[in-house]
Amino acid sequence: MIGIKAIGTYLPSGRVSNLTRLEEFGLTEGSLNDRIGFRQVAVKGDDETTLSLAVSAFRNLVDKTGLDLATINAVAVISQNPDRNIPHISAELHGKLSLPPSCACFDVSLGCSGYVYGLSLLSAFMSANGMYRGVLVTADPYSTIVDPADKNTSLIFGDGATATLLTEDPVYVAGAFSFGTMGLEADNLACNDGRLFMNGRTVFNFAAKHVPADVAKVLQKNGLTLADIDCFVFHQGSRYIVDTIANRLGVPQDKARFYAADYGNTVSSSIPIILAEEMKNTLNRSILLSGFGLGFSWASTVLKRLENN
Repeated sequence: MIGIKAIGTYLPSGRVSNLTRLEEFGLTEGSLNDRIGFRQVAVKGDDETTLSLAVSAFRNLVDKTGLDLATINAVAVISQNPDRNIPHISAELHGKLSLPPSCACFDVSLGCSGYVYGLSLLSAFMSANGMYRGVLVTADPYSTIVDPADKNTSLIFGDGATATLLTEDPVYVAGAFSFGTMGLEADNLACNDGRLFMNGRTVFNFAAKHVPADVAKVLQKNGLTLADIDCFVFHQGSRYIVDTIANRLGVPQDKARFYAADYGNTVSSSIPIILAEEMKNTLNRSILLSGFGLGFSWASTVLKRLENN
């Protein structure tokens, strides 16, 4: 059974403080903390690229696990902001790391729901093709498309990358998944002429309506209740979104924390950055993941820790 063995992460050292921009955007420190939640956002250096972020996360995974690159069967990269359109970034990553010619590589253009989608896609792909070791990479630096003067986006999005090792001897395995899309609303969060546009109120209403319902759906599909879940990892869209979803579900905030105050909304890397930390806690036997946002799409699943871990 294919599942998650370990997760490598990378956050750039650069930060932009939102506290220094309160007056510019007409905010108070209280509103920043309670609603947006990001006191600062991570920003890649001028010499860093989407590819270099992915490489850094991959190398962190190797450092953590001693992974032999020659044994990797498949790599999937989740990104909507590759450095160039052709070739696919997973192929560039393959070349940069000198992975074996037998390694399959493909990209998936998804945003905030991308990690959960990617878990389903890559694990199913591996199982269908007799593969035993794969890596799911997320790298989506939004600093390349965010207008620093745009209050709706520049206070929110941060840069980061992750690399998740999927193997036949995992720590966590995913149960049933749930997916959905409201494509008619997708233009409310879009990149137009190289700049990100977000209708924040519409995005919030979308998440507040559809995510609690999807959580209920995925719990039912897995034969579980809210009480069976030890930890809820929601995409870190903002503190207010995370808190609202938890409140509507009746989940205590110590089980559905807001984690990203010091680095921002890292899009597809949001969930795995948190999961890398929560995996260290052996008391987390069941973890619910829910990603939502870009494309007005959402995806949820439940991870179960195997008894021997």
